[in-house]
Amino acid sequence: MKSRIFLSLAIFSFVLFTASCGKEELFATVSIQETGSDLGGDVTGDGGSTQRSYTWNNSLNTVDYNMDITASLSGSFNLRIDDADGNNVLNQTLVAGKGEDTKSGVSSTGAAGDWTITVTLTNFNGDGSFSVSPGN
Repeated sequence: MKSRIFLSLAIFSFVLFTASCGKEELFATVSIQETGSDLGGDVTGDGGSTQRSYTWNNSLNTVDYNMDITASLSGSFNLRIDDADGNNVLNQTLVAGKGEDTKSGVSSTGAAGDWTITVTLTNFNGDGSFSVSPGN
């Protein structure tokens, strides 16, 4: 009888211990910095996913953009920009290990005013950066 109680307690303790030793929480972060009329930021992650949006005033009708992943092991980094009327003027994605690790250029033409910049990290493991400035 004592051995059954001991065995039951041992099994219960083992189950409790293994349940409390779960995996660490995955994270992904987007930090946005505003510098005058330009907008920029950094992205980091260890396999997590997140999305962050920012309203930015663009007095012109295009933007110049740059985005890169400098040490990404996996996942994707998406930069989406919608103009003041809510129309999409840019939607670019970098995927770790597939194709380019940097993109830059000029957005499509849109309506001047408050634009929405949305950064989405999906299963992102690594780091990178982005910048947006009024187009010429």
